[in-house]
Amino acid sequence: MFPGRLAQLPPSSFAQLAELLDPVKPGGPVVSLSVGDPRGTVPAFVTEKLAAYAHQFGEYPPTNGTAEWRLAAAGWLCRRFDLPAKALDAEVQVLPLNGTREGLFLAPFIVTPEVKAGGRPVILLPNPFYQCYAAAILACGAEPVFVPARAETGFLPDFASLPKAVLERTAAAYICSPSNPEGAVADADYWRTLFSLADAHDFTVFADECYADIYLNEPPIGALTVRFEETGSFDRLLSFHSLSKRSGLPGLRSGIVTGDARLMSTFRSFRNYAGPQVPMPVMAASAAAWADEAHVTANREQYRERFRAARRILGGRTGFRVPEGGFFLWLEVGDGEAAALKLWREAGIRVLPGAYMGRETEPGKKQSNPGFPYIRVALVSDLSTISATLERMGEILVPSSKPGGA
Repeated sequence: MFPGRLAQLPPSSFAQLAELLDPVKPGGPVVSLSVGDPRGTVPAFVTEKLAAYAHQFGEYPPTNGTAEWRLAAAGWLCRRFDLPAKALDAEVQVLPLNGTREGLFLAPFIVTPEVKAGGRPVILLPNPFYQCYAAAILACGAEPVFVPARAETGFLPDFASLPKAVLERTAAAYICSPSNPEGAVADADYWRTLFSLADAHDFTVFADECYADIYLNEPPIGALTVRFEETGSFDRLLSFHSLSKRSGLPGLRSGIVTGDARLMSTFRSFRNYAGPQVPMPVMAASAAAWADEAHVTANREQYRERFRAARRILGGRTGFRVPEGGFFLWLEVGDGEAAALKLWREAGIRVLPGAYMGRETEPGKKQSNPGFPYIRVALVSDLSTISATLERMGEILVPSSKPGGA
């Protein structure tokens, strides 16, 4: 499909899903739980801001955002991650993004040299992974190194287990916490280990934390918190956040990148060439969203209700576990692709095979893909739809011998 080094990219997860399911007649009214597309009521203040500032669609927006947006973004970051009020310079260390995907794609271009340690630079990423990571790595000319995130590693990649020769060529490492698709959360020790590797081998941490405000119990500790406690700075760190997940506003296409002041300066300069500015009315609505917690609390409680329903309905029958964060179930079903096809054929339920988000660790062996035994189920519909769909899933899927999740 793509020329040159991008030819290594597999089809997107959803292109693979369409190829699997579309030739098959669904066995009932179609219900999609495959896409992480938050669906809810748009807060009134968002539409009010968009309307009030609609005349500014006639202006080119500044690359670094409006003063109002910068102060709101920096204020939320400091509150959410327990940082001193002046820990982040709002003029230098925050940039608006057209959603986190834009920033996650551009980030490798500002840190990847032509050669590192005498060879092609490496960028590390979890396996399974968000497809944008792999595309960005290949586009910037680096070599992707897929690091398995399995149950035995807490569903997070063990970067410290990599050979020294790989780490010495590493220019950056992507890490998602809470993770997509598994919902695993990096604790303080995990972050400290990762930053120790980054310092020892001179690479940048790309912390994708767009699910940081969707959790069931305690707020996940963030990369910013741990790094600042260690060093009093954010050296070697870029952290990414989004209103798509926090506020259930994926169509707003609005996010944040923050972190290392030197890297942020470079990022700003690079974006001046790429030109993906966020429109002024969107920044006005975004500033209001970053400043408000009530709608986030309400969203979080809806997710908690959905997970309570999932625990009640599925229990241990399908390799069920409750994630620490995010809004996905990562269900162990033996063969994720076969399970997804069965659910579609028998009930019209659309879920994503876990293998479509991963890579084989042994070429030609499907079972070596860390996502092979799983399906990803997005709990983004209303509670009644989710409850009825999970009931039907429980009837169709082969029961698991594993104990139920806590």
